[in-house]
Amino acid sequence: MAVEQRHGRQAGRDTGDVPMWKFFVYSLVGAFVFFVPIPVGGESSIVLDHLVNAIESALPDVLPYLALAVILAGAVHPFASGTWNRSRVSVVFSVAKVVGLAVGVMLVFEIGPAWLFAEDMGPFLLNKLVIPVGLLVPVGAVFLALLVGYGLLEFVGVLLRPVMRPVWKTPGRSAIDAVASFVGSYSLGLLITNRVYREGKYTGREAAIIATGFSTVSATFMVVVASTLDLMGSWNTYFWTTLLITFAVTAITVRIWPLSAVPDSYLDGTVPQPEQDARGRRFAHAWQEARQTVAAAPSLGRNIAANARAGLLMTMAILPSILSIGLLGLVLATYTPVFDWLGYLFYPFAWLVQAPEPLLVGKAASVGVAEMFLPALLVVESAAAVKFIVAVVSVSQIVFFSALVPCVVATDIPISVPKMIVIWFQRVVLTLVLVTPVALLLY
Repeated sequence: MAVEQRHGRQAGRDTGDVPMWKFFVYSLVGAFVFFVPIPVGGESSIVLDHLVNAIESALPDVLPYLALAVILAGAVHPFASGTWNRSRVSVVFSVAKVVGLAVGVMLVFEIGPAWLFAEDMGPFLLNKLVIPVGLLVPVGAVFLALLVGYGLLEFVGVLLRPVMRPVWKTPGRSAIDAVASFVGSYSLGLLITNRVYREGKYTGREAAIIATGFSTVSATFMVVVASTLDLMGSWNTYFWTTLLITFAVTAITVRIWPLSAVPDSYLDGTVPQPEQDARGRRFAHAWQEARQTVAAAPSLGRNIAANARAGLLMTMAILPSILSIGLLGLVLATYTPVFDWLGYLFYPFAWLVQAPEPLLVGKAASVGVAEMFLPALLVVESAAAVKFIVAVVSVSQIVFFSALVPCVVATDIPISVPKMIVIWFQRVVLTLVLVTPVALLLY
């Protein structure tokens, strides 16, 4: 197969018969679906989000049962495939998926304790996370075939390498991941990252940096946070401040442990495809890379099928974990003082930069590790500066257990759960230090 691909690439270079219309048409459609907001029904969002919303509106009674079927498949898969006991983390998450299946059954069939059905517990997880993510990943995977399968990734990668490599220590092609995550969703960004890593185009360190540095919640979910905290009047300020601080924090974390210690090697069994330097001929080299990719690309049908399968497998891994680990985080935040104690870890940093209500800011920052939306719920009645700080922290922290951690564990990206917790702590501290002066200037 590799020989055939190389032969195809060479033939494309020699004869000029590469169908480059695929680069323009497929990439344009993919970029439009992922990155261009359009107004529909008075609401402006990307096409993919509109598609997911349309499916949710058309099948509201069916989707919980479809989600439960996917959760069942996800709970069974580790045991059926024999991967449930390959490591301690695998055992924990495999058991968590079974617990998630039990929670899913209770929620869908409305059986179980009353506390589970409180609006900010089970229904929140099912309706705000499980069903949207369960649609977003497989539907997004179909269009992902257009976005990254026909040369756009390579073309953009060559052009942006002078920026991405020195600042974030990642290839230029990771710019696509960053934009897909910030505009679309962390789950889509991770889907792209894992695919590119498995193709030998990212090293393990690069994939880990992208997963924990760029895979934010979507801009549409940021709207939910901003609406909850009455920040929509300054939406552009909030959005651009969050984007700049998130990526500034990533530029720092890539240079310290644990990210700096992740092996900078390619996945075993892959053919490494590092980006080539393009001294003085950057556009020409970008075009050549795109031509080679188009020449070697499978048919559109095969590409979509492969991406859809990968998206379904990731969905199966994510959904049951959201219902178990996410629920645990919500229970701890609501019924125990665990996050009150954790809040003291961040209190000194919040106090040092003169954040208003530093203890509340510390607690809100700490609870984000369970679910990124929880911090907003704690500061609804607080001062505007506190709301702004917490709103930015909840996005810039990136790592949270209700969804992102299960997403990363479901991939081949070589970053462990304990190291993700360390990265979370680093990101929260750095974000507090950077955003508080901005909030005090604004409010």
